[in-house]
Amino acid sequence: MNVVIRLSEISDAESIAQIYNREVLESFSTFDLRPRTIEEQLDLMRGHGGAYPITVATIEDKIAGFASLSPYKIRPGYSTTVENSVYVAKQFRNLKIGTTLLEDIILKAKLHGFHTIIARVSNQNLASSRLHETCGFNLVGIEKEVGRKFGRWLDVSIYQLMLASG
Repeated sequence: MNVVIRLSEISDAESIAQIYNREVLESFSTFDLRPRTIEEQLDLMRGHGGAYPITVATIEDKIAGFASLSPYKIRPGYSTTVENSVYVAKQFRNLKIGTTLLEDIILKAKLHGFHTIIARVSNQNLASSRLHETCGFNLVGIEKEVGRKFGRWLDVSIYQLMLASG
């Protein structure tokens, strides 16, 4: 199995939206409650680039997952901190694709000079918690009952990876 990581392209929008929308409808991985339209996905992708990339993992030209870096907060004092997201299509799980995507996005964050990465993970998403811990993130806090989905209150675990000191 040959996994290729590359920057996303506009032609990837439908596949990315399919992966994401399955999580919207079936999991606690995102707190979105309504699937994205293709136009919404395209708008989101147009807003990424440069220091805030979206990358995809492909296997035989099929998109198996994607990752992104996003600004952590809009205030200028937070400009050296980013937030990451990683999603893997259900049929490609347990193949280390999430690890490969996260390691690549960490490298991109370092190359762009960011100081730290934050990951916000639902307490129901144990696979994401394990993924981030495996890649060196530390649990730094828990926000209690800040989300609600499928009739349940959800906590969010905050993970952090320091990229640079000083």
